[in-house]
Amino acid sequence: MAPGASLVLCGGLESAGLAPGFLIGGVPANFGSSARLGESRFFVVEADEYDTAFFDKRSKFLHYRPRTLVLNNLEFDHADIFDDLGMIQRQFHHLVRTLPGSGRLIVPARDPALTEVLQMGVWTPVETFSLSGEAAWQAKPLSPDFSRCEVICEGEAVGILDWALHGRHNASNALAALAAARHAGVAPAQGIRALAEFRNVKRRMELRGEVAGIRVYDDFAHHPTAIRLTLDGLRRRVGSARIIAILEPRSNTMRLGVHTERLADSLAAADRVLLYAGSGLSWEPREALASLGERAQVFSSVAAIVDSVCALAQPGDHILVMSNGGFEGIHQRLLDALGGVCSGGLALPSGV
Repeated sequence: MAPGASLVLCGGLESAGLAPGFLIGGVPANFGSSARLGESRFFVVEADEYDTAFFDKRSKFLHYRPRTLVLNNLEFDHADIFDDLGMIQRQFHHLVRTLPGSGRLIVPARDPALTEVLQMGVWTPVETFSLSGEAAWQAKPLSPDFSRCEVICEGEAVGILDWALHGRHNASNALAALAAARHAGVAPAQGIRALAEFRNVKRRMELRGEVAGIRVYDDFAHHPTAIRLTLDGLRRRVGSARIIAILEPRSNTMRLGVHTERLADSLAAADRVLLYAGSGLSWEPREALASLGERAQVFSSVAAIVDSVCALAQPGDHILVMSNGGFEGIHQRLLDALGGVCSGGLALPSGV
């Protein structure tokens, strides 16, 4: 299960009184910790296809033996481990085969790579979810940013989801979590009420602070699909307000240049793009972002990015920092620097 859906599922199970244990690669605000043993037989694990250890090259999710399995999407990643998408699909097929016949497999209705995995063989009941088209679980948006949706389960409207998260990807995560929670015994209407209380996780569109009307966010997005979805969600929320995207291509896959042909398109929703070209890149960032024209700039130091943002930012701007690392503390450096140049500016602490 991917982090978004697993975190949402934990919140739903917790509010339903099931006190789940969990092991997740993020810190949800509702819990304040990324792991706990729990007080029931339910345990939620975030898992991916990365190898287990240097002495065990099987994908780590093969060790978990799930009863309920959510597969959010499947694309090529971890180029330091896998040669191509087919190698990853084979690992996913092995995972699917660990499910018992009494289990449940929850997948998006239309994901080409996952469809191919299921065509290799599946012996467990399957439920689908989708934001458009036929599926067992559907969400009809009632707001442009998908923060308010009508949830449809097997053709029947089961409630209105109105929560703090936004974006198509989070709405999809909600559907997957509701389906998984139902398999654990939580009725859809109860799950929807629980999700209304869910608070986001650190480093997932986390508001780090605001200075003179300029907001600075931190997000873990580092793959072109995640970058595109994150920007799309923010754009739907802020409308025509200016978005300044700051990206550090830090993962092994990004540094190797596997996805450079998709990078510019994934950033298209931003008004300005500032890319940090640190050491270890095997591709030319300016060439990769050429189609963005003057909207994109490449920098060799974080200090230069901070200086540029201070000269560029205006009240009402939204500054989105995307990296799967610490990014040399750029978030607080931006808030401190903006607080120094904006008359009357005040840097608010995280969560305000």
